[in-house]
Amino acid sequence: MTVPTPTNEPVHDYAPGTAERERLQERVTAMAGETAELSMRIGDQDVRSGETFSQRAPHRHDLVLAEVHAARRGDVEAAIEAAEATRPEWSRWPFEDRAAVFLRAADLLAGPYRDAINAATILGQSKSVYQAEIDAACELIDFLRFNVAFAQELQEDQPTSPRGTWNRMEHRPLDGFVLAVTPFNFTAIAGNLPTVPALVGNTVVWKPSEKQALAAQVTMDALRAAGLPDGVINLVHGDGALAVDVATSDSRLAGVHFTGSEKVLRSIMRTVGERIDTYRNFPRIVGESGGKDFIVAHPSADVDGLAVAMARGAFEYQGQKCSAASRAYVPRSMWPQLRDQVADLAKEMTAGMGDVGDLSTFMGAVIEGSAFERHRDAIAQARSEGREVLVGGGTDDSVGWFVEPTVLVTDDPRSDTMVRELFGPIVTVFVYDDADWESTLDLVDTTSPYALTGAVWSQDRAAGYQGLDRLRDAAGNIYLNDKPTGSIVNQQPFGGARSSGTNDKAGSKLNVVRWISARSVKETFDPPHDWRYPHLG
Repeated sequence: MTVPTPTNEPVHDYAPGTAERERLQERVTAMAGETAELSMRIGDQDVRSGETFSQRAPHRHDLVLAEVHAARRGDVEAAIEAAEATRPEWSRWPFEDRAAVFLRAADLLAGPYRDAINAATILGQSKSVYQAEIDAACELIDFLRFNVAFAQELQEDQPTSPRGTWNRMEHRPLDGFVLAVTPFNFTAIAGNLPTVPALVGNTVVWKPSEKQALAAQVTMDALRAAGLPDGVINLVHGDGALAVDVATSDSRLAGVHFTGSEKVLRSIMRTVGERIDTYRNFPRIVGESGGKDFIVAHPSADVDGLAVAMARGAFEYQGQKCSAASRAYVPRSMWPQLRDQVADLAKEMTAGMGDVGDLSTFMGAVIEGSAFERHRDAIAQARSEGREVLVGGGTDDSVGWFVEPTVLVTDDPRSDTMVRELFGPIVTVFVYDDADWESTLDLVDTTSPYALTGAVWSQDRAAGYQGLDRLRDAAGNIYLNDKPTGSIVNQQPFGGARSSGTNDKAGSKLNVVRWISARSVKETFDPPHDWRYPHLG
């Protein structure tokens, strides 16, 4: 059996006048015109708890997209029981049968579900059409297709069999259920975290972000339409802390697949550690937990390219990417030209900020009020401390949670906005003396506790490679002469270390192998019938 060779899903550009744009715009308009009721999916039941929360469009406070039934403790417990009841059969499905489900889901998302998954992401997570397309459609499709190929590659890696024996490696799932806790900012991550363990035979309890409930429902609909059996992935909404507490209190917990804040990941690890004697296994924890991502420019850098990389890297999707550029180190000789170009780009992007339901919009709102307040207060604090607001700095919560693309300039490389993760459209620039290139690399390496993404800009190849070498531990994904965002499945496997997570590289077989518990099988064709060895004489 050989699975289809995957290729990265082509990106639709939704240019004005195209049929794909008209079709998507109709779906966005229709979805915005109704309030969906979202139930949980536990085993073979659509479960309505009666305790609901509203999912609203971040760019329009008045637009209620969904009323979502939140899980109670008993619902999470039921989801665990459903996963455990399904596990014996699902884990014994032939790999090709499981693979077919997820390959079909990829094709459904590429076809009849594409507009729905993009529209739900545009409205629910305030993504522009392009940002939704590269995330909700293309990256999720890529995860599904490439994970199948990665799993097959792992199965093909078999041990040596000397004459008279047959050695083989079975790729069993983990012994227990997996909890997947997923973020608001990427529909693809939310879909990947429960599906990659399921692909290799695990059963899952999936708790998506409350801010991503609508897109999560479309993902679940596509998986069920593809033939995913009931109980393999059990969808529960609501309080993440409740879901984590219930799951980590169960002796059958086999693993946690998580993307979110550093604080929550540390809490999960701490809780599992405190309860380690209660589990029948050592649960595997795979987590990604944010970043304070950098751009560092050598005096030889291409200024025009750097300006675009800074603006795109910092401001696309309102800076709400774990990989978004939020601190930049620029040589003094370059700064006068670069500052004007970056300021102009930021102003142009600000003019394209608004209701992403209009597909001509470049950027939308930040996800919720607490995020808005964090960004507003950080900008105000920077002003009060004498930092320069080069461009932007404006905020408006009258209609949606809007924060302008903002560039701060500091003379203190360890000031608050150079160190603290803000997760918004704010980048802080530190201007260094050209002669201080090497010490600046040390500064980049030691300023942040995170190590997720970064970018080195240099047309001097020796200096560029020096930057890559000196910053080898400062980023799990690093780019030379490019923005630090935009990783693609099977091209730039994604993940970081230090406080950014366990670096298990989503988008590669390194992540898939974490959900496998291998068993070595040795079969001897003609076993010995005498206990004595030749050396005994």
